[in-house]
Amino acid sequence: MYAVIKTGGKQYQVAVGEKLKIEQIPDSLGSTVTLSEVLFIADGEKVVIGTPTVVGATVTASVVSLGRHKKVRIFKMRRRKHYQKHQGHRQNYTEIQIDAINQ
Repeated sequence: MYAVIKTGGKQYQVAVGEKLKIEQIPDSLGSTVTLSEVLFIADGEKVVIGTPTVVGATVTASVVSLGRHKKVRIFKMRRRKHYQKHQGHRQNYTEIQIDAINQ
């Protein structure tokens, strides 16, 4: 059984027991998160497609860790103008573990 969920502007295919790094959500370590934007559920031959979401379906997950991704380096340059700009960015994430897919 797996589902496609939407969180943080992105879509993820999840199954029970998987760990997943999503955009940061304001929850503490060990808390339970309910994701209600479920777009698709597949259970063997049974498939439910939402329009745009599946009514009454939720995915329950627990927060495993909070952290920051690797640094993304940004370099801008204009040739022959003696202009160079260096910049870096680290995005925060919340790592969750999928506990249940509820229909």
